[in-house]
Amino acid sequence: MATITTEVATTARWDDVQHALTGGGDGASCQCIWPMLRNKDWNETTTPQRTEMFREEIAAGPPPGIIAYVDGEAAGWVRIGPRPRQARLAYTRAIVAATNESFDDESVWAVTCFVVRREHRGSGLNQELLSAAVDFARDSGARLIEGYPVDTRGAKQHSNELFHGTLSTFLANGFSADGELKPGRPLVTLDLAA
Repeated sequence: MATITTEVATTARWDDVQHALTGGGDGASCQCIWPMLRNKDWNETTTPQRTEMFREEIAAGPPPGIIAYVDGEAAGWVRIGPRPRQARLAYTRAIVAATNESFDDESVWAVTCFVVRREHRGSGLNQELLSAAVDFARDSGARLIEGYPVDTRGAKQHSNELFHGTLSTFLANGFSADGELKPGRPLVTLDLAA
């Protein structure tokens, strides 16, 4: 049976973050910078620029996410952090309309990206990543965590559309559906103060 562990992303783990992101899908080109930029700014960046932005973000701290390891090999990634630092969210009309939380509140954190290497998909890594992300947010003083997952109970989804996470993963980690961004895309929350 495989051993799954998780660690926060630090400069010392940069190569592991890159390994987790480059196992299939859009992670290699996105570099998990998509949530950090408004659309117009995103469209003006290249992959090398995003890679450098991500490297600088990790170096500056605090850690912007969690790496999952399977038997010591980096296999997955989740971005979690204060919602105000993820600029795209305040400019996404559906999120603005669905949330009850102020976009200035640093105690509101958001989970915005999951990546699992192709060879490890379907093994429960997202569940492990989200659990570790919740613990990290709680230990870092977060009051509430939001997520914007895909409800996979409807039409079949392409794996590249699942970077938001799945509703079932969030529900299994204690989140509740508190709004809807659009059909098949709920807003979920976990109140860490409760």
